[in-house]
Amino acid sequence: MNGSANAPLIEVKDLGVRLNTSRGPAQAVRGVSFSLRRGETLGLVGESGCGKSVTALALMGLLPDSAVVSGSIRLEGSELVGLSDANYCKLRGNRISMIFQEPMTALNPMHTIGRQVAEPLRRHTGCSAGEARKQAIALLDRVGLPDAARRVDAYPHQFSGGQRQRITIAMALACQPDVLIADEPTTALDVTIQGQILDLIADLVEERGMSMILISHDLGVIAENVQRMMVMYGGTVVESGETNAVFTRMGHPYTQGLFRARPKLGARKGTRLTTIAGTVPELADLPAGCTFADRCGIVVERCRAALPPAVDVGAGHGVRCIRTDVSMASAPRAGA
Repeated sequence: MNGSANAPLIEVKDLGVRLNTSRGPAQAVRGVSFSLRRGETLGLVGESGCGKSVTALALMGLLPDSAVVSGSIRLEGSELVGLSDANYCKLRGNRISMIFQEPMTALNPMHTIGRQVAEPLRRHTGCSAGEARKQAIALLDRVGLPDAARRVDAYPHQFSGGQRQRITIAMALACQPDVLIADEPTTALDVTIQGQILDLIADLVEERGMSMILISHDLGVIAENVQRMMVMYGGTVVESGETNAVFTRMGHPYTQGLFRARPKLGARKGTRLTTIAGTVPELADLPAGCTFADRCGIVVERCRAALPPAVDVGAGHGVRCIRTDVSMASAPRAGA
């Protein structure tokens, strides 16, 4: 853990990911750029298929072998794009860790939870089996697993969904990583458990001084848990900035559509949710211009000609739209 407090811990520039699909090559991520200093939190929000999780897998070096990655990913100045799998293995679970959205598939059903939490400790710190077990119990206790010392030799199927997610959090934090990526960490959980898990992650991030990238399709989760946010659509970032700034002055029609489509507390029974017309484009069929053009209510022919550049609408607040004058004039209010 070295470097100036103001220097980026992780810096991503013009990241692109091309995947091979049954329909041919698909540009799943296009021109994604951001940086995070130690202790900062960033949210990625958007519909399924917008490129959020592919971006996270690129950071973790977990993309398919056939994927083509372009651009730059630097961790404290060291380039990760093109890094060998052997060298990436030294970082994964050590300096960069990930919490996956479905804990039952993230855990190995054939091994006890104690062995799985201890594995990164033994791999990366070289401690003995006894010491790793002792630390695993302490970690499981810290993440709120009841009676951790007695249940350390139990198997994943013997726990509830919320308890399994606490176990995967313990695994991710075992080696005190610099960067934590949480990919929809509460999607598979009951609503009553979701808040507890998000609060636990936030406490641990603050306690350990980690940087966090939180991926979600839920604007409420993003609003309450991160300092900065990026809205993704069709593999590109369509809006980014400080979370409060984005919610106060939503500049992109897609961000506005997501906000209007959220469930409203106290709405009359039977009230239909507002929807965004149309469907998300297939990544293999992305248009040359704005990826949101076919679903946008203020589209003009110029929007379809080329991918719009990001326009600054405030300090550190960028919007990839050529009609921000029109879109921001009709933007919904965050309190509405």
